[in-house]
Amino acid sequence: MYILVGIIILASIVIILSGLYSVFKTKINFYITGLDSKFSIPSLNLLWKVATLCKLENPTSLFFSLPSLQKCMSEITSRASADGNSGDPKMQQLISKLFEYRTKLQNESDEKKGMDSTKSLERGQKLRIILPGKGVFVSEVLNSSSQLIISVPRQKDLIPITAEQWVGKVINVYLWKKGDARYVFDTTVEGHGLFIGESSLSLKHSTNLVRTQKRKSVRAKCKINAQLFIIKGEVIDYNAVETHDGYKCILEDISESGALIRIGGKGAANVQIKLQYSIQNVFVIMFGVVRTVEYNAETNQSLLHFECIHIEQNMKNEVLKYVYDMLPEEEKEVYEALDLTDADQKADESSDSDAGENIEKNLTETDVTIPPQKPLNNEDAAKQVAAQNQQSEAANEGIQKLKKLISADALLPADNAPVETLNLFDDYDK
Repeated sequence: MYILVGIIILASIVIILSGLYSVFKTKINFYITGLDSKFSIPSLNLLWKVATLCKLENPTSLFFSLPSLQKCMSEITSRASADGNSGDPKMQQLISKLFEYRTKLQNESDEKKGMDSTKSLERGQKLRIILPGKGVFVSEVLNSSSQLIISVPRQKDLIPITAEQWVGKVINVYLWKKGDARYVFDTTVEGHGLFIGESSLSLKHSTNLVRTQKRKSVRAKCKINAQLFIIKGEVIDYNAVETHDGYKCILEDISESGALIRIGGKGAANVQIKLQYSIQNVFVIMFGVVRTVEYNAETNQSLLHFECIHIEQNMKNEVLKYVYDMLPEEEKEVYEALDLTDADQKADESSDSDAGENIEKNLTETDVTIPPQKPLNNEDAAKQVAAQNQQSEAANEGIQKLKKLISADALLPADNAPVETLNLFDDYDK
């Protein structure tokens, strides 16, 4: 009798638990999956709330799908705006947490991404191809099977090299994979033919791909005499030309984003400086920060790793022109290919910006805390000052004076050692 009662009670409990599980199955699976993926309980509570508000059919997609999260964020902000609750503190807190989580998910996604074979390239993928000595060509993937089938590469919408002439050539391929990164690989053209009526090349697949997300600025070795000025004021006039002597120094390499500067004495890091020099008879002013210093006690000289924060566009173009002219021909082809893949990346990001725009336009100024901007980042102020002073005769006179200061009479000694060997940063904090 007691055994029968026990069985009935146990069966009832099982039925109740089964019913509860069937009702809360989705939520239970959501939390179990989240915990297995090492999500914290507060994060799971937040994501479950988001999934419920957006009525997602598969809430666990929020653990790995940026598009699902983006869609939910857009829907939440749109609803809040329609209901007049966009300024509600709780709503702002929810959105802020979602942005934090989105950043975390994006970073984790970037770490896991990576193409390990060209077999994963899809039809329509744009390619930038270097045929050494012949320049940079554009092509796209037509198909990927046992070989990578691409369209016959073009230059300026022309086909200067026929499909037959490509066969047997070793080529360098650059591409921007949407939502991922830039890839570079070398391969061989194995054949040519027709693919769905279009003339094509057959490439050997590669598993030796180099992945990079950001291209560094092009640098060129040089020996340019310059004058260095330490910036102490909080308000900077980006168009002011210094007509008095600065500290003489040598630029040992240069790019539009910085330089390697040799000075006499011991330098210091995290110091704001201004450089003035002539490059191919064109006057250049750079503003920026000394990021790191290499001091040589034997020679009492320092190498300053300088990051440029502001340079006028016309001066930047002159620096780029100089740097580009100094490069060997094969390096020019590489940087041209990199520039073109940069353009491909920007085109992809521009096409994706509409999705994020729906979120951004519904946020108030309190959604994002913007840190105070340093004076050197004030591009708009610089341009305004530049526009106001373009017609100033004083500025023109200053330029002429400065050119005299860094003319042949003021050049450094023949051994290229800096003239001034004092520790020019000693009084920086005074």
